[in-house]
Amino acid sequence: MKHFRLACAAAATFAGMLLTLPVVHAADYPTRPIEVIVPSSAGGGTDVMARLFADAVKKSVPQPLIVVNKPGAGGGIGMTEAQRAPADGYKIGVLISELAIIPHLNMTKVTTADFIPIARLNGDPGVIAVRAESPYKTIDDLLAAARKQDGAVSMGNAGTGTIWHLAAAAVEQKTRVRFNHVPFQGAAPSVGALVGGHVDAIMVSPAEIGSHVAAGKVRVLVAMSDQRLPAPYDKVVTFKEKGVDLVVGTWRGLGVPLNTPPDVVKYLRDATRKTAEDPAFRDALVRANLQPAYMEGEQFQVFMNSQSVYFKSLLDSVDLKK
Repeated sequence: MKHFRLACAAAATFAGMLLTLPVVHAADYPTRPIEVIVPSSAGGGTDVMARLFADAVKKSVPQPLIVVNKPGAGGGIGMTEAQRAPADGYKIGVLISELAIIPHLNMTKVTTADFIPIARLNGDPGVIAVRAESPYKTIDDLLAAARKQDGAVSMGNAGTGTIWHLAAAAVEQKTRVRFNHVPFQGAAPSVGALVGGHVDAIMVSPAEIGSHVAAGKVRVLVAMSDQRLPAPYDKVVTFKEKGVDLVVGTWRGLGVPLNTPPDVVKYLRDATRKTAEDPAFRDALVRANLQPAYMEGEQFQVFMNSQSVYFKSLLDSVDLKK
């Protein structure tokens, strides 16, 4: 009987230790720097957003957030690394719209269901841009040239299977043209190719080209939004104004691996909410031509799932070729 009581006591003690471990872990979190995995190249809109967030969240988090770029496979490489990371809150993934696209292209096995979402922070429409000296002064000029001969207009994008590749394919479908798609490893390299005269046009978000537009090197022809964008893009016509029902855009948020302790998730969500509400952070996003679009974690999950359904339907109706 004595041995039985000792065994029961030991079992109870061990069970108590197991129950308290996650709480102790979360209570101590964070005790070291947190890595933020950006699934795209440096200099693009996703990278800029992540770095602005990492700087602003310092008001709420005592440890630094270190941004690490892991581009490739339409964002699949970086998001896969984030999904496979230890579920301890020390690796946060930047989740981008491609998470709802590339699984349907068999480019990755990671899906919108493979993360605990922290929050969405940003959302931007797609735009088509050309060099300032381009002969295409309007979107009608560019489409007319593309109609004359398939592939006559080279259209750069952020990589095969990315949101901007899909957006360009959707333009083809809606306007009955055919571009020569040129993929790059991220939006920033595609912008460099445009400025350098290596492609005729690019599909991109306003954030990636803001400095070049301000410098007079790049001209925006059209926006894929419901309504006109704020300055400096307020004079840019939308596809809807041209009679083309085409609204496609990117979104960016944060997520952590499944099984991350609930207290750690709550900590990150609370810190992210405070940062998203910070006027300084919002102003920094706007100055970078990134539109604030905060969404709570649970709502973000529902949104991502609906985007996966939408993009799968869109992929079924377009010819997505390089």
